[in-house]
Amino acid sequence: MNNVRRPGLCRLLWSLPALLLAACAAPPADRTGGKALDACLQTLGEIRWPHDTQYAGTTVGGLSSIDYDARSGLYYLASDDRSSFDPARLYTARIRYDASGLLEVVLQDRIWLLNARQQRFAGIRAPEPGTAVPDPEALRLLPNLSNGQGQTMLWSSEGDFRRGFGPQLVEAATDGRWLREWPLPPQLALPAPADRSTQGPRSNFTLEGMSLSADGKILWLSMEGALRQDGPMPGPGRAGAPVRITAYDMATRQPLRQLAYVPDALPEHLGLLSRHAVNGVSDILADGPDHMLVLERSYAPARGFGARIYRIRTDRAAGTDTLPLQQLTPDNHRPVDKALLLDLSQAGLRSVDNLEGMSWGPPLPDGRRVLLLVSDNNFNPAEVTQFVALLERAGGCGRGL
Repeated sequence: MNNVRRPGLCRLLWSLPALLLAACAAPPADRTGGKALDACLQTLGEIRWPHDTQYAGTTVGGLSSIDYDARSGLYYLASDDRSSFDPARLYTARIRYDASGLLEVVLQDRIWLLNARQQRFAGIRAPEPGTAVPDPEALRLLPNLSNGQGQTMLWSSEGDFRRGFGPQLVEAATDGRWLREWPLPPQLALPAPADRSTQGPRSNFTLEGMSLSADGKILWLSMEGALRQDGPMPGPGRAGAPVRITAYDMATRQPLRQLAYVPDALPEHLGLLSRHAVNGVSDILADGPDHMLVLERSYAPARGFGARIYRIRTDRAAGTDTLPLQQLTPDNHRPVDKALLLDLSQAGLRSVDNLEGMSWGPPLPDGRRVLLLVSDNNFNPAEVTQFVALLERAGGCGRGL
């Protein structure tokens, strides 16, 4: 595949002039209370594909997640194409890097995601009655639990709100076959129509991130934005209301507890453009037994995309268990603290695109870990699919939390 460099553009704002939306070096979000650790991640390299990249008869784009399978050496990449260009799908790839840089990303297979009847999903323009058109965002491979089904994976859909379907968490075989749907906490489900303006998730800000604990016993599932009853999304100079991150017991497939995470504020002085600016959690990733990385991805007109990687604790003392709480208020919970590991605007990249996926890859021979990121190009000719490899410094990142 050719490495093509093009400027970033947000799908929410295609109708605005491209010159207005051109990315600039200024970061699109402001830090709010996260203490910074010494820089512990550095850019190893990046590879970019244009929006019209083709593979196996499909348009490659919308890559919203990445996960590494050590057994096969393959990376799994889910596309959030709502069956607009091609049916819901994921890809596998081989990614090669060494201490000199990120060398290549080569697709290996295209896998269709199947519905409960083991058929490909119908497209958004001609949806199947009674079945949601999925919007795949997060994907993680699961350990073999000796269930007779071989290795499986979980993928999340943000929902099909316009047609009355809320977010979903689906377990599937690695060949895409539907196995089962996992239950969501009641707060994360789509409420009755009369309550949707004040309760429940916001459309397109639902199940965005997923992580498996180091021991494989806990699955973490993150919303992108706050529930309506929990407060507003981030505003200029104002941090957003807490985003809920739910822990699941892998053995029972049931929610166990929940953490509250506060996303950064938007830049001040955006004026009328603030209505089109966003910031939220785009992925999460386990970092040892009691810590997790959080990828915040933002967009602001005339500033472009931004992304920051934070580190949080996940043990029971890290923050209040918000799972029993229908509504979060400042006086009924304590959110987790966060420490900034890297602001991607300062990572030496040509630009930051719409980064949405995060995975550890194999370590280098000297033991240093490599963190891989992928961007969702929104099938937009002004965006790119961006693969970024980050290298952990010798000795690892500081344990500031």
